[in-house]
Amino acid sequence: MSTSSTAVAWRRDLHAHPEVGFTEFRTASRVAGRLADLGWQVRTGDEALDPGARLGVPDDDVLAAAFAAATGDGSWAGDDRFLAPMRGGRTAVVATLDSGRPGRRVALRADTDALPIVESAESGHPPVAAGFRSTREGVMHACGHDGHVGMAVELAERLTADPPDGRVTIVLEPAEEGGRGAAAMVAAGVVDDVDVLLAAHLGIGLRSGSVAAAVDGLLANAKLRVTFHGRAAHAAMAPHEGRSALLAAAAATLAVHTMPPVPGHETRVAVGALHGGTVSNIVPDRATVLLETRADAGAVNEQIEARVRTMLEGAAATYGCRVEIEQIGTVPTATGDPAASEVVAEAARSTGLDVVVPTADLGVASDDATALMCRVQSRGGVATYLAIGSDLAGAHHTPGFDIDEAVLGPGVDLLERAVRAAVTS
Repeated sequence: MSTSSTAVAWRRDLHAHPEVGFTEFRTASRVAGRLADLGWQVRTGDEALDPGARLGVPDDDVLAAAFAAATGDGSWAGDDRFLAPMRGGRTAVVATLDSGRPGRRVALRADTDALPIVESAESGHPPVAAGFRSTREGVMHACGHDGHVGMAVELAERLTADPPDGRVTIVLEPAEEGGRGAAAMVAAGVVDDVDVLLAAHLGIGLRSGSVAAAVDGLLANAKLRVTFHGRAAHAAMAPHEGRSALLAAAAATLAVHTMPPVPGHETRVAVGALHGGTVSNIVPDRATVLLETRADAGAVNEQIEARVRTMLEGAAATYGCRVEIEQIGTVPTATGDPAASEVVAEAARSTGLDVVVPTADLGVASDDATALMCRVQSRGGVATYLAIGSDLAGAHHTPGFDIDEAVLGPGVDLLERAVRAAVTS
């Protein structure tokens, strides 16, 4: 098994410069520039995603500030050659290496976005100790996407040096967190002619040195932004004239969390944020809630979402408020194909990695790579979602998260062997 200086270097640079979904201007443009310099055909902006199919796009001022940072000087600067098409949150990248020789068309998905989390500043946190902690307070790579991109870049370098038959495409997806990026790339047709799709993820419950060639059972997911509108009033002199949007939102939050599970299915509901009001002596006239539903079947998740919407409307009516419900993310379920997972398993074994059968709880997260998988499968191709094990310094989506960088080299070995086998299988 090999070490991986390129993957580690890219991973550390991106970890220090994290960007949340649809603001990955620095990340996407720099990767696009590197792959273009290697000779890959690169598509960005509207050629790589359908902007109208995006969900949960940040406000214009947020996008403008992030774009300005990437067009400036210093460590946050992106690659000027590719920034312009990305303006406004069009941060997808599709890079292709076509040998011109007969062979299958293989695609690898790598996600690029970070999370709105304050990274640990403890001295024992590995990125602190090694000097690559996030330089943007309140944003961090807490899921391994920086490692995914690092491996993709090194894989591109290796394939460029010794091009395989057929065609290889690297799909760099923005805004995976929240289930917002893949659907827009599907709508742009970027995987419509793909024969084999591989989507890899680091960690997710597996130890270093192990690989799950197929992680099935990833949950369908719907994310909602809910805004309650009430009526402001003086909280002491005329509380009866007010309609508290905050109380409506709080009641809705409690109601959602009392929802019973669906028998025979893995289901989840969660409120992740509740914001409302300004000061203690004003009845709040506005409150927002961010929540999600998950289930192991798309139809079941639709049922849960419908019940949640009814609860939200009921809470609003109880407190005399009006409610607006906006879907800001959606993820389907998908099952990997044995033809694709066996290619991964054989590549893992030849790399010296331990192929494991994932436990039942490994797939209870969600990843909108499933949207790409479903599209490929619907058009006659095969796909699999694989997990590359990594001992973690802290759990996914927490301030102390960090991957074991020693797995990046073997991870690239695995992906290279899988791609070379897939183009000829």
